[in-house]
Amino acid sequence: MTDAIHRLLEIQEQDTRGDQLRHRREHHPLRTELAEITGALTDLRLRHEEAVGRRDAIRRRQADLEAEVAANNERLAGIERRMYSGEVSAPRDLQALSSEADGLRARTSRLEDLVLEAMEEAEPVAAAVAALESEAGSLSRRRAEAEAQLGEEDAVLGAEETDHVRARAVLAEEVPADLLQRYEQLRARLGGVAVASLHNGACGGCHLSLPATELDRIRKAPPDSLITCEQCGRILVRP
Repeated sequence: MTDAIHRLLEIQEQDTRGDQLRHRREHHPLRTELAEITGALTDLRLRHEEAVGRRDAIRRRQADLEAEVAANNERLAGIERRMYSGEVSAPRDLQALSSEADGLRARTSRLEDLVLEAMEEAEPVAAAVAALESEAGSLSRRRAEAEAQLGEEDAVLGAEETDHVRARAVLAEEVPADLLQRYEQLRARLGGVAVASLHNGACGGCHLSLPATELDRIRKAPPDSLITCEQCGRILVRP
C-alpha cells in the first residue's frame, strides 16, 4: 500500500501537469488575440458594407445625373440642328425652340453642378472604403500568422500531453483499481488535488495543521495504512 500511495502522489503530479498543459492550450494568449482579431474583422465587415453602400448609392446618383446630362445634350443638339438647318423658319417656332434650348442649357448646368457635388461627396467615402479594406487585409494576414503560430505551439503542447498520458498510464498500472477510483473521485471533488504530502504537521492540500492527537494517531498507524486529512479528506502521503 505504501508504494501504491507514493505512486498516487506521482500520478497527482502528472495530472497537475496535464491540467496545466490543457489550461495553456485553452487559454493561450494567441487564442485571445485570434478572438479579438475575429471580432475586429466582423466590425470592419459591417463598417465596410455600410461604406460601400454609401459609395455605391452616390455613384448611382452620379450615373443617373450624367445620363440625364447626356440626354439633355443630345436633345439640345437636335434642337440646334432644327434651328440652324432651315427646317424651321417661322419666328414663333424658332422662338419656342430657342426658349427650350435655353431651358435645357440651364438644366444641364445645374445637373453638371450636381455631378461635381456627387464626385466630391464620393471621394472621402471611397477613401474610407479603401482604408477599411487595407485594415481588413492587415488583420487577415495577422490572423493567418497567429493561426500558424498557434498550430505550431499546439503541436508542441500536444506532444507534451501525449508524453504525460503515457507516463501516467505506466504509474496507474502500479495502483490497485479501488484506490485509483477513490483518487479519481477525490480529485473531481477537491479541485483536482486528491493526494498531498504531510509536511511539518500540515496537509499539503488544504495547508491546515493537523491536531496533535491526529498526528500522534498517524505516527502510530501501520506503514501501509491509508491516511486521510480530517480537514479536507485528501489522501496523505507520510514522509
